[in-house]
Amino acid sequence: MNAPLIQHKDAEACAGWLRVFAFFHLNIAFSSIEEETRNEVIAKCYWPLLRLSDKHPHIGLEASGYTLEEIAVRDPSWIEAARQRIGDGRIELIGSGYSQMIGPLVPATVVAANLDHGHRVYERLLGVRPEVALVNEQAYSAGLVGHYLDAGYRAILMEWDNPSAHHPEWDPERRFLPQYAEGTDGRAIALLWTDTAAFQQLQRYAHGDISLTAYTRYVRARRSLATRALCLYASDAEIFDFRPGRFRTESSLGPESEWSRIERALGAVTAQGGINLIGPSHALKLIGREGGGHRMRLESATAPVPVKKQRKYNLSRWAVTGRDNTAINAACERIYRGLAGGRAGADDWKELCYLWASDFRTHLTERRWQAFCGRLRAAEQRWSSQSRCDYPVRPAEAEPCTGRHINIATEHLVCRLDRRRGLCLDHARFGDRPRALVGSIPHGTFSDIGLQADWYTGDCVFEAPGEPKITDLEWCDAFRWREHDGSVLVQTAIDTPRGLIEKTLKFCPDRPRIEFDLRFHWSDWDKGVLRLGHITLLPDAFDWQQIVLRTHNGGAQAERFDLFGKTIEHGAPVSFLVSASQGLGMTEGWAELDDGHTRLRVEVDRSTAPLLGLLTYKHSFGSHFCQLILSALELDETRKPCAYRDGPRRFRFALETA
Repeated sequence: MNAPLIQHKDAEACAGWLRVFAFFHLNIAFSSIEEETRNEVIAKCYWPLLRLSDKHPHIGLEASGYTLEEIAVRDPSWIEAARQRIGDGRIELIGSGYSQMIGPLVPATVVAANLDHGHRVYERLLGVRPEVALVNEQAYSAGLVGHYLDAGYRAILMEWDNPSAHHPEWDPERRFLPQYAEGTDGRAIALLWTDTAAFQQLQRYAHGDISLTAYTRYVRARRSLATRALCLYASDAEIFDFRPGRFRTESSLGPESEWSRIERALGAVTAQGGINLIGPSHALKLIGREGGGHRMRLESATAPVPVKKQRKYNLSRWAVTGRDNTAINAACERIYRGLAGGRAGADDWKELCYLWASDFRTHLTERRWQAFCGRLRAAEQRWSSQSRCDYPVRPAEAEPCTGRHINIATEHLVCRLDRRRGLCLDHARFGDRPRALVGSIPHGTFSDIGLQADWYTGDCVFEAPGEPKITDLEWCDAFRWREHDGSVLVQTAIDTPRGLIEKTLKFCPDRPRIEFDLRFHWSDWDKGVLRLGHITLLPDAFDWQQIVLRTHNGGAQAERFDLFGKTIEHGAPVSFLVSASQGLGMTEGWAELDDGHTRLRVEVDRSTAPLLGLLTYKHSFGSHFCQLILSALELDETRKPCAYRDGPRRFRFALETA
């Protein structure tokens, strides 16, 4: 729903004040910018921003600690000039962290370390500790709120458009006043909204795409009878008087400085009666106005991690696309575990924050990719805690399985595997529960035409544009044996057009737990989508009115999402180019589906591959469909296949009840 806009001069004369603020995002690690051009970026983008604050005080400047350190090495005078303007109140520093890290994909300890090291750099170089932070890439989760509060921030900046799209109950007028974002632990932090359309309008004027009259008309139309606050700009500084080279469609530079056009635009806006430019922290003072100060949950089951701008920006972007994000995120996880268990110093944690930065996971250039891989391997060699965990070797005495189904019974579980479907779980009953919880659902079970298919648990599916689907749903030879600890193992190998998939299932003797260990001997990891597990809950196994999902998305406390009454499709494609729309970070390595009586826990070995969770939940003609998929690879415009390491790819996950 659009907020009411001023349409006539008479109405404009009666309008209240429009408080506008703007801040510019400085990121010298911008993915598509080569390191040798960084001095040019400082000269053409960062110095003009400082001069802009001389004409228009209260401009916000947001930068990572790493960006400031790089500037300090290359141009110390810029740091001194920025420090002076911050001290004079002409510039307001907005916090970020040491690197531009995607918090909902990173363990809580690392998120906290990133904010801490950011503050250390801010205090050392600029003499100030910012109190307002921008959520990196606007990738928000409720678990991040506690981190910002514990780091001393009193407010965050987050985009309105994407969270509000999943909260139709929100009053659209709330976008123009500060609110509170409520976190997982019940605490809340003050919240200022950024506005995607508004900052893109300023970009368009600066790049010469629209006229000054059109731009000022756009801003003036946001006035209302009540006082409002509007964020005019909340994006990159590196796109003015410089072209990062990320897209072929980037406009060419014109004869006039784009920073001069921004200065003219701000002057034209503030020359209008009833509009004044303030700093972001000054806008927070409006939180007590009528309509402000509401406690809001920005996340939802349909969009657990809202992200900036268009729908192509979602969590899969930094998790399982890029050049080889799954592998480099796994390497970072191994380093993290080594640091957590060793005698790591502050510089070691700082290095991990650098390695987990978002820019290494999108449009990174080839030279920077090679340099990054070398730096990541060096840190991994020093700190990786991954003990040797060889793929299970089938012993000579392993028993070949006959017949279509393999029945497994231990003290804690009973299940049946389907050899005709690549060892999928036909059904699995855990503990003393009377019903199986997960398994296969045959075609025709659901009346909804969209669900009239066969559904499996434990299978693998790869899809590439214009190519036939590849799955492991094939007749397979299988072997069964028992380990010394009493575990039962079943193993198979399935040949596919891209190579062999080895698959081992382990049934634990001492608890209701099934472990999956997959190894893909594929030489070609081109553009495509690889989804694993497909953990399908059986329709009569849960109390669907009470069903919830719990997991971590970067926070210290687990987040809870009520599912009943929702339609959730995290893995639904956004377009032909973008294969997923949402995702679950599962940053502590697990997600749970729980109805208060039965709790199914899905665990992922993040040090092998930090798989992304994709939940589907639908109510269909009195029945319910719920499936949790583990994604190893998705498709978007950042995908540029380039392996971090050669050799087979391994994925490990497990099912357990409590």
